[in-house]
Amino acid sequence: MPQFQYSAMESGGSPVNGTIEAGQIQEAIAKLKGMGYYITSISPARGGSAVKRERAKQPASAKTASAKRSAKGKSISLSFGPMRIKTKELTIITRQLATLIGSGLPLLRALRVLREQRKGAANIVLGKVAEDIESGALFSEALAKHPRSFDRIFVSMVRAGEAGGALEAVLNRLAEFMEKEARLRAKIKTAMAYPTVIVIVATGILMFLMLKIVPTFNEIFSDMDAGELPGPTLFLMKISELMMQRWYLIIIFIVAIVVLFKVLISIKFTRYYIDLLKLRIVVFGPVISKTIVARFARTFATLITSGVPILQALQIVRDTTGNEVISKGINEIRNRVREGEGISGPMLRVNVFPTMVTNMVAVGEETGAMDSMLEKIAEAYEAEVDAAVDAMTAMLEPILLVGMGGVVGFIVAALFLPLIKLAMEIQ
Repeated sequence: MPQFQYSAMESGGSPVNGTIEAGQIQEAIAKLKGMGYYITSISPARGGSAVKRERAKQPASAKTASAKRSAKGKSISLSFGPMRIKTKELTIITRQLATLIGSGLPLLRALRVLREQRKGAANIVLGKVAEDIESGALFSEALAKHPRSFDRIFVSMVRAGEAGGALEAVLNRLAEFMEKEARLRAKIKTAMAYPTVIVIVATGILMFLMLKIVPTFNEIFSDMDAGELPGPTLFLMKISELMMQRWYLIIIFIVAIVVLFKVLISIKFTRYYIDLLKLRIVVFGPVISKTIVARFARTFATLITSGVPILQALQIVRDTTGNEVISKGINEIRNRVREGEGISGPMLRVNVFPTMVTNMVAVGEETGAMDSMLEKIAEAYEAEVDAAVDAMTAMLEPILLVGMGGVVGFIVAALFLPLIKLAMEIQ
């Protein structure tokens, strides 16, 4: 029987290395998980892998059919672009698939049932996944061929579910994870709706004043021969003239700013400082940082609960945080774990996570319940995100109203200054 070499951590956080016999790598992962180990890495003890040997046994006809399907898939991708299942629909599909499998329906039959109920991208992608499984591929392997629909978190958890024989539980956990992520995003979008409306309305009012009211006053001042206009009035007239006669320069300026921002965030060095600035902005910073911590804890907990090796889980979490500062810290933690350290020690040293999070992770390591502790962290920080969003909204409303009032007040004062000056001269 093949042997697999592994590195793992015991429930108390102590590193352990060794070899284990199993028919294939998924079975080895399942055995180690059953022993209470958190796997950091696993690989065949001798050259080759069980998966490769299984594929070598496939009949030539199956390989040919798979090659044809692969070639066909590439042709479609080049011509029309890869198909993508929307997140909301994928959540429903995942939940239904777990229910069908739990009811005793075979995976292949369950996928075809779900495919028949859908149209568009979901119908095509599910059909391709079913074809690959029918040709001998694992469910996770079939999903990995469609990265736009099934991200690394999805594929890794399904792979762990296959290895542990708990695909139904993993799919339910995945659906719950996606639902909570969607609720978190929806809360933030809802909170930003009102400030966005205020900004749009304020912009519309300012455009109306600058394009209609200010030019009218300019004509009045010319007819009245008001003489030399005050500085604020001249400045306002110049801005209005620029917006009316050279509007294309404003559009070019806005496009240039957007392009420059895109270029800066595409460079790793500058993206780091942009993300650092995001975390330190007075109004938005607390919401962004708490959201990232909540997502980190929820994703990490979901992955290790599903049996994904810790190093792989940390890599996935690192790549999905959306913030270069936090990603750099997680990468440093991953490097230290690879060298045999626990998680809480490096987490404390990188200094990108709140002290409470680090302490709770340390307690989770000591008690062997890190997954449940991470779940508690996620729940606590999701509640804090709600409070931070409410606080942000409460701060934004007066700031926007005062800002809008200040701009409108400046315009009104600039327009009436010549009239006041003229009235004083007449007296």
